[in-house]
Amino acid sequence: MDQKLVSSWFHLHSSVPLSYVQPPESQPGMVFPSGKKIPVVDLGLHDRHEILKHILKASEDYGFFQVINHGVSKELMDETLNIFKEFHAMPAEEKIRESSRDPNGGCRLYTSREINSKDTVQFWRDTLRHLCPSSEDSMQFLPQKPAKYREIVAKYTQEMRRMGLKILELLCEGLGLDPKYCCGGLSESPLLLAHHYPPCPEPSLTLGAPKHRDPNLVTILLQEKDINALQVFKDGEWIVVEPIPYAFVVNIGLMLQVISNGRLIGAEHRVVTNSEFARTTVAYFIRPTSKQIIEPAKCLISSGAQPIYRSIAFEEFLKNFMIKGTDIERELLL
Repeated sequence: MDQKLVSSWFHLHSSVPLSYVQPPESQPGMVFPSGKKIPVVDLGLHDRHEILKHILKASEDYGFFQVINHGVSKELMDETLNIFKEFHAMPAEEKIRESSRDPNGGCRLYTSREINSKDTVQFWRDTLRHLCPSSEDSMQFLPQKPAKYREIVAKYTQEMRRMGLKILELLCEGLGLDPKYCCGGLSESPLLLAHHYPPCPEPSLTLGAPKHRDPNLVTILLQEKDINALQVFKDGEWIVVEPIPYAFVVNIGLMLQVISNGRLIGAEHRVVTNSEFARTTVAYFIRPTSKQIIEPAKCLISSGAQPIYRSIAFEEFLKNFMIKGTDIERELLL
């Protein structure tokens, strides 16, 4: 594994290895800002109706938005980003050891992406992923290094759960559902992914992450303040998600698109690389429990609309997603 991690060998190459060169139709080329921006939602407004209106419109039109005045301290955001930078900067053998404690694979370090096979193109990133700690028993499988890793991650995931449930309640209320509709089994298996994108000698030829939708309800992303890399596909063009200091990027996943019966957009997005700076991000995936059935909310159907998606257990969906990627969306359609 240590030789496979991009962070172990990127500095030895003056060009992108062939296995990382994207097909011509997927290469980002030279990226120029379109001038368009994704919406910004102020969670600190006193008027709940205004917040609800803004968050719902952003989710319907873009499937992406940034949130400000969210209640998470700047100190915790900095500590979290720094602890994952420190993790990815450790020697490869130490990173592998620290991420290999869980016999069930709940915590692991990998390169490129999980659904890759040997025959597919690779992506310019390393990823640490693990379930969010819910008890001392689950905490024992998380990395112990860097120092304070477990303490900081526990605090951060608690804050993400608080903010994530608030966002879900607003979205559900806006859809006409019970605000608590997604607060049970639909959101009880969150996942944390810390992506690391080393500098790349030829950014126009490769990608950090391909065009895709997320296989969850909602993703909350902490990204660095001064590196443009995340892009959203809308109306036939790529929109750069320009970082706002101490804001979070929120995007709708395929699961919430299904629950809303297509009203909310699980937006396609990708990550480009750059030749100068390493970039680290922390993604909090709000996900259902494995046996949870994902389907259009019944009260949306009973109000006269026809369902456009079939019901599916989350574990079945995830299994198919790992094989087919976003193409699974077609199979969900009735």
